[in-house]
Amino acid sequence: MTLRALAVAWLLILAGALSGCGLGPGKEREGGAELRVTRDFGARLLKADKVAKVREDQTVMRLLRAENRVTTRYGGRFVQSIGGIEGGGESGFADWFYYVNGLEADVGAAEYELSPGDVVQWDFRNWRHTMDIRAIVGAFPEPFVSGLQGKRFPVRVECERDESRACRTVKSALQGQGVPASSATLGVSGSRNVLRVVVARWQRARELPSARRIEQGPRKSGVFARFRGGGRSLDLLDERGRAVRTAPAGYGLVAALEPEEKQLFWLVTGVDHTGVERAARALNRRSLRDAFAVAVGPGPPLKLPLRSGA
Repeated sequence: MTLRALAVAWLLILAGALSGCGLGPGKEREGGAELRVTRDFGARLLKADKVAKVREDQTVMRLLRAENRVTTRYGGRFVQSIGGIEGGGESGFADWFYYVNGLEADVGAAEYELSPGDVVQWDFRNWRHTMDIRAIVGAFPEPFVSGLQGKRFPVRVECERDESRACRTVKSALQGQGVPASSATLGVSGSRNVLRVVVARWQRARELPSARRIEQGPRKSGVFARFRGGGRSLDLLDERGRAVRTAPAGYGLVAALEPEEKQLFWLVTGVDHTGVERAARALNRRSLRDAFAVAVGPGPPLKLPLRSGA
């Protein structure tokens, strides 16, 4: 069990036995919700379910329990196992984590109330080398469409070159999901409560403090990729943060960051313009589904982290 999870569980116990559980069925709301159960950083889909309507008191835990065999700890607020896959294990460094619309929740599943359109992903992963992964791309087109906890965020696309093919592709992908997006100069100020999408070569993207976390490795960024040489190459990492493959020119990266609370930050970047264009074309449900981040080259997108020896 992680220290972060232990702290959350303890606070939830103190909150009281009735907190977040609901006292009866709430009013149903149109829009539904989706549940995905995966493992190994979204590499394997174990189960997927959908509900057509969401009750006002529906929580992430209730959604999970409705279709899965679940065991819990700490008064039913910490998930110990799903479908027989149990956290802890011999190493003690594997547990279940959940995301709503691509953002890691900071409250227990019994306390998180669902909103129509939410995509919930439970992932069983090893956290020994990287515990804190706050944002992932696998719920696309969320959080652009539904936002978080029923609140939509303004979307702002910041491009290295506004007239570039990659910039147009990203804007078109968002518009195709019914997401209105404003345009801004790369690195413009004012980033709280705005979902930023940066479309640029890493040489330019790294000028942004939030983006430079990528160069510090997954412990800092939560992304299992690291640019080197100011952006001349891209190391694709395994779950231990070790370079498995060095991607040359022509490779791109799609990743999500939450450097601070309510600072949502997506990167569509690459070693060169070709890499950025390939990353932009990967901004779709099929390429990003369940992924924590993806690297994109001449072939199919690669979910990160890579397996050792891949």
